[in-house]
Amino acid sequence: MTPVTRDARSPEPSPPPKPSTKPDDSLMTRTGGAYIPPARLRMMQAQITDKTSAAFQRLAWEALKKSINGLINKVNVSNIGIIVRELFAENVVRGRGLLCRAIQQAQTASPTFTHVYAALVAIINAKLNCPIHHLTALCGGVQFPQIGELLLHRLILQFKRGFKRNDKTLCMSATRFTAHLINQQVAHEVLALEVLTLLLETPTDDSVEVAISFLQEVGQKLTELSPRGISAIFERLRHILHEAQLDKRVQYMIEVLFAVRKDGFKAHPALLEELDLVEEEEQFTHLVTLDEVTNAQDMLNVFKLDTEYEANEEKYATIKKQLLDDSDDSEEGSGSDDESGSGADSADEHDDTAPIIDNTETNMLALRRTIYLTIKSSLDFEETAHKLLKLNLKPGQEVELCHMVLDCCAQERTYEKFFGLLAQRFCMINRKYQDPFEQIFRDTYDTVHKLETSKLRNVACLFSHLLYTDAISWGVLAHVRLNEEDTTSSSRIFIKILFQELSEYMGLPRLNERIKDPTLAEAFEGIFPRDDPKNTRFSINFFTSIGLGGITDDLREHLKAQPKPTAVVAPIVKDGEEGSSSSSSSSSESSSSSESSYDSDSSDSDSEAERRKRKRKKKRKSKSSRKSDKRSKRRKTASSKSERGEASSSRGHEQSSSRRREESSTSRRHERREKSSSSSRRR
Repeated sequence: MTPVTRDARSPEPSPPPKPSTKPDDSLMTRTGGAYIPPARLRMMQAQITDKTSAAFQRLAWEALKKSINGLINKVNVSNIGIIVRELFAENVVRGRGLLCRAIQQAQTASPTFTHVYAALVAIINAKLNCPIHHLTALCGGVQFPQIGELLLHRLILQFKRGFKRNDKTLCMSATRFTAHLINQQVAHEVLALEVLTLLLETPTDDSVEVAISFLQEVGQKLTELSPRGISAIFERLRHILHEAQLDKRVQYMIEVLFAVRKDGFKAHPALLEELDLVEEEEQFTHLVTLDEVTNAQDMLNVFKLDTEYEANEEKYATIKKQLLDDSDDSEEGSGSDDESGSGADSADEHDDTAPIIDNTETNMLALRRTIYLTIKSSLDFEETAHKLLKLNLKPGQEVELCHMVLDCCAQERTYEKFFGLLAQRFCMINRKYQDPFEQIFRDTYDTVHKLETSKLRNVACLFSHLLYTDAISWGVLAHVRLNEEDTTSSSRIFIKILFQELSEYMGLPRLNERIKDPTLAEAFEGIFPRDDPKNTRFSINFFTSIGLGGITDDLREHLKAQPKPTAVVAPIVKDGEEGSSSSSSSSSESSSSSESSYDSDSSDSDSEAERRKRKRKKKRKSKSSRKSDKRSKRRKTASSKSERGEASSSRGHEQSSSRRREESSTSRRHERREKSSSSSRRR
């Protein structure tokens, strides 16, 4: 009995199980174990002859996972057809869980390629679900698995999980992918309406933001498929906007969304022309709701031993042959179409190589006309902002929009607050509108003398509104220099209206606080100058004359603290000091000074006496004429002799009075000379 047992034990081979256990041990972990190079993996598969063994199936599973991940990571718009054929070469039915997980991970990592992944899912869903009866027969009467539905279930569960956790990033990723699947008609539009209703039922900043991003992606398709549903959603958004309980940023996002809707979602098309690869009649749409999805079938992501491995592989080989043949036929047809159209395209490209340069500014004139008509046809500034935002201005055209707002404001007879609110809204929506308005302020101030009075007033009121609301920086006031040399009458009127409007908006105390702000000292340095007392007085007098003297209190104190200028009599004091210091020439200087003072006094007295004589002569003539008139009226019958006597007597009186005056004047002259000589002697 012992030899028999030895013979029975001796043929048992010990080495064969070792190669099967080594890869099995390295792949037993959750992450797949250590990295195995593809060449070594193929060698390990070749060493295992039994395809029904767990080791062989695990190695095949790892190879399938790596292949699917590599293909998903390489997909883009240009190679999507090639990637689909390579995916069909792999057993996507067995690895449908791996495929859905790889697509979800890739979309989360790069959301900008969401439309590409959605197009890939649409092609796989159409190929594997349209000929259901054919594939079911190939699978032995078993319903063929639906990969698109599995991906939708996982996306819905991902959205629910993020919604419960208040994870905005997770919700944004799931809703964006779902929106593109709805655009590709993989999912029904009812799912979009359910998601939007859930997000807007109890609106918060995050939920409304997620709903807005979802609507931007799916809005065009919903408008086409369910116009009443999307109208109800926008009514709900309008109600939320009127409640004004959300953050200002979210409210602006809602306003922008309304503008995008009025534009027909042109900036967010449902399907790109390059990714419209599936015919509508071939696509299979899954009607999935939020409540019915409860299982993500996560067991499909891990390895599971298949007892009928070879039979299932043969079935998929038959399906793969059919799928690849169909894809080859479709590619040949599309290739012939592309070749036929490539000639015309190349000819068109050859014709369009020479760029067309428009020097007539036709496009700019058309843009200005559009902006003007939009402003004039709107009821309020919010409607105007919505309409102008949907114009999709090219880079650099923001400056033209700002100029048009200013020009329209200047053309009005009186200032309308509509334009100030409109300019303020644009400056607060995007910073790219602030710099143009600040530059326009500088240019307008430099050329303000070219504006009429009404236009000047409107422009000043507009900029005062922008400064009061902090829509533009107060640093633009550094461009203003308030002095007699650098200002004109027009610029002074502009400054006057600007500060009067600011004081009316803000009040004098708040305006004074803003002027005293140390961070704005450079901005007001030119308006309230301290470099020259002359400029300081000019600024004080200017603001006092316009009724804003209260903002110049600091300037007044600064001016008082400055040293006073020397008096005009300083040179006379200096001459006196020099005369007292020189002892040798004191007598000569005193005599010369006395003579000069005497001459000056005499000349002054002579001139004054002559003036007085002339005045007296005029008075006498007027009196004599009056007296003669009276006498002629009273004494018409008097003789000529009496008249001559009276005339001679009057002349004698005049001569005597003149002599007396001359004597008095000469006596005064002598007194002045004596006083001047005595003062010179004292010096």
